[in-house]
Amino acid sequence: MSDGWAYRHRLSVRFRDCDAMGHVNHAVYFTYLEQCRLTFWRELTGWPSPHTRVILARAECDYRAPAHFGDELEVRLNVAEIGRSSFVLVYEIAAVATERVIANGKTVMVSYDYDARKAVPLSADARALLEGVRAG
Repeated sequence: MSDGWAYRHRLSVRFRDCDAMGHVNHAVYFTYLEQCRLTFWRELTGWPSPHTRVILARAECDYRAPAHFGDELEVRLNVAEIGRSSFVLVYEIAAVATERVIANGKTVMVSYDYDARKAVPLSADARALLEGVRAG
């Protein structure tokens, strides 16, 4: 995409996502990032789950504004960096109705061999797919 985002995922804030203050609980934002990441990876690779080849090594989220029950949100994702065995995804969560930025996130994903129990270089196929969707 020419707007700086390689992928977009929409979702509605569920009642169960909200805390006693009436806004989305801080921990739920990581689930929103995960939903976006998993659908992105499935659409990109055709693999049913990234968990067979890639693990989450780091996740962070900066909260900008509250979201509430019933809000429709768009989680935007881009590939920020591609390393030897890892890649960095960056996210923006925005309210669809107002375009207000709700949160920004970042995850570090690592290519992992479960049998060897260690990080391994990204496959040439995975690297090419990531480079192919990386938005500028």
